[in-house]
Formats: sequence, structure tokens, C-alpha cells
Amino acid sequence: MYVPQVAFDFYIGGYQPAQKWLKDHKGSALGFNDILHYQQIIVSLTQTAALMLLVDEVMMG
Repeated sequence: MYVPQVAFDFYIGGYQPAQKWLKDHKGSALGFNDILHYQQIIVSLTQTAALMLLVDEVMMG
């Protein structure tokens, strides 16, 4: 699975959710739902970063 760098490095409240999720699940066997959940996290972080860029562009006008 490819994880965009922007999603992997994205911060929320002082931590990086994509990295934290992986650390929290290190050593665990991942099921289909676990992988699906992580993919949803990555999509959400990627879309959030894109929206933040758009908002910045609008605000800078």
C-alpha cells in the first residue's frame, strides 16, 4: 500500500495519526478491517491536507 508523504507526516494536535496508528499496532496481526481502517485514515489525512492548501490559497487571495 502506498502512503502519500503528506498523510504520513500530517500532524493533528501534536501527533501524527498515520504513524501513531502503525506504532500502536506494531507486532499485531492485521485483519481486513484493520487495513481498511488505516486506508480510510490515510484518505482522510490526504484530503484534509489538500483542503487546507485550498483554504490557504483562498485566504491569501
